[in-house]
Amino acid sequence: VRFTDFHAAPMCTPARGQLMTGVDALRNGAMNVSSGRTLLRREFPTLPELLRGAGYATGHFGKWHLGDNHPFRPHDRGFDHAVWFPSSHIGSVPDHWQNNYQDDTYWVNGARRKFAGYTTEVFFGEAMTWMKRQRDAGQPFFCYLATAAPHGPLHIDPKYREAVRPRLEAARGGLPKLEPGVRESLGKFLGMIENIDENVGRLEAFLTREGLRENTVFVYLTDNGSTMGFRYFNAGMKGAKVSLWEGGHRVPLFVRWPAGGLGRPRDERTLAQVQDLLPTVLDLCGAKAPPTARFDGRSLGPLLRGQSVEWADRKLVIHYSRMPQTTNVATPEAASIPRPEGAAVLWQRWRWLENRSLYDLTADPLQERDVAAQHPEVVAQMKAHLARWWDGVKDRVNE
Repeated sequence: VRFTDFHAAPMCTPARGQLMTGVDALRNGAMNVSSGRTLLRREFPTLPELLRGAGYATGHFGKWHLGDNHPFRPHDRGFDHAVWFPSSHIGSVPDHWQNNYQDDTYWVNGARRKFAGYTTEVFFGEAMTWMKRQRDAGQPFFCYLATAAPHGPLHIDPKYREAVRPRLEAARGGLPKLEPGVRESLGKFLGMIENIDENVGRLEAFLTREGLRENTVFVYLTDNGSTMGFRYFNAGMKGAKVSLWEGGHRVPLFVRWPAGGLGRPRDERTLAQVQDLLPTVLDLCGAKAPPTARFDGRSLGPLLRGQSVEWADRKLVIHYSRMPQTTNVATPEAASIPRPEGAAVLWQRWRWLENRSLYDLTADPLQERDVAAQHPEVVAQMKAHLARWWDGVKDRVNE
């Protein structure tokens, strides 16, 4: 089932925190990649904690970005086994010295260990080895596989760049004019994706070979809009990562479960958001959350099963803390301090941005015409929803 109106945060930490807790970023605390705002508040149970309580083994492989030290690391937050790297990308300041995507040193739970091979292949390989171990033990498992690629720095074996080159050259006539440096970066970026595709193929073959494919829920998504898509092909959207435009937060979501009774392959056009995935997975796995847990997301299970259910006419809010691009001084005006006007409100075909501009995606998918003056009744509803939502998070955004 492919969701065609699915949204993450426009930045990786908030999207990952929402995925892990089912709670909005400004509520769970993991709202930025900088400014001390990457830490996921421990009061919120995580998906691996909840699934571990339901008898699942839990493994994480790759990027975490929700806290690098105790008590915020992946193996502190519910993962039995974690092979991971700190912060935003391989080669960041807290990472192992001279890691460069090839033959790197990663954390294995709380100890460092050197691995041979390219980063994406290592994480897929470690994940499959771990899953096979669970299968052999008759143990149901939850595997969270979050690649470093194609996040920069753009390192990839030249053979993958060469595999992409003829297709990129063939498409050049229909693409915007690219400067040589940008074209070279794009080739590397697409080469990294070529390698991800190859490894998803490895994973697919593994699941089939090990008898796991039919009864494994496979969920595939990205954590935010593209860093390169707007330079060559942006799927008819405006904007990129860290923007409130549709290209910043509208992302792919595919869910497959052959033995799960999900029906025929199809597109699901219902508006949904990344924090819906935690209650969805609990629902599909028959796992229960504690009665004290509260989620901002809701289970997409009925939609996945094709059930005729009454579905709420939802308004969703995209909000996160911004990186301070010009200063690290924590003034009251700092970009990292969230404000109501930093939000996008999503409702049906409407997008209300920065509490001042309204766009109709049906008539204007590139979001070029502000139609707030023509639709005051829509504006009033979306402003009121944002105000109620903000009242629920404002007291803790600076803790």
